[in-house]
Amino acid sequence: SQPCWSEYLMTRIEQNMVVNCTCPISECRAQPTTAFIYSIVSSEEIIAKYEKALLRRYVECCSNLTWCTNPQGCDQILLKDGLGYGAACSKCSWISCFNCNFPEAHYPASCSHMSRMTCAKCSHGFCWRCLKPWRPNHKDYYNCSAMVSKAAWQEKRFQDYNERCTFHHHAREFATSLRNSISSIREMPKIRNLTFVLDACKVLEQARKVLAYSCVYSYYNQDTESMDIVEQQTESLELLTNAL
Repeated sequence: SQPCWSEYLMTRIEQNMVVNCTCPISECRAQPTTAFIYSIVSSEEIIAKYEKALLRRYVECCSNLTWCTNPQGCDQILLKDGLGYGAACSKCSWISCFNCNFPEAHYPASCSHMSRMTCAKCSHGFCWRCLKPWRPNHKDYYNCSAMVSKAAWQEKRFQDYNERCTFHHHAREFATSLRNSISSIREMPKIRNLTFVLDACKVLEQARKVLAYSCVYSYYNQDTESMDIVEQQTESLELLTNAL
């Protein structure tokens, strides 16, 4: 009956299980069509949830499509082809990485650098030698290396780079907050155009982001021949960014 179908479909939609659902009769494997669901379910709210489920399913099935990875939330669908580093979401301006599960483009650090620092899925930090949770006072770290002195040096080095990386992330958040504050000021009457200040804030955000991930890159590439040049360029960028 229609009431039974309506209750069944509404329950499936609410539980996010409507895609590929079948007839409730156990021996029947028929699937309700979209037209049939529209004819049975009258609630606009439930239909909206159904359409969102269809959209999610479509994006998941298309290898060339993905959702914007902005952790603050964004429902924009992005086309992967042609989106290299520097291409931002047209809705929220977030720059995503399409090669790994890290939620943000992380140049100059590679995808392998980001996955080795923390779990890309849950952000859990751990010692890559003994797999125990990473903490600043991770004593078991010394048991993971053949030379205690080298382990102590590596721990200090990790802390130094981690502190620098964290500082640049916080400075980036400050630049974002400053830009939002200036945007609200611009809307007040008799305030001169502050576009140049907004542009400066955007440059600050981008520079702090690059500096933060440069710390990750430098940490994992200490023995490469190009590191002297990288460190010089990073230092120069940091001086100019601080001045700005």
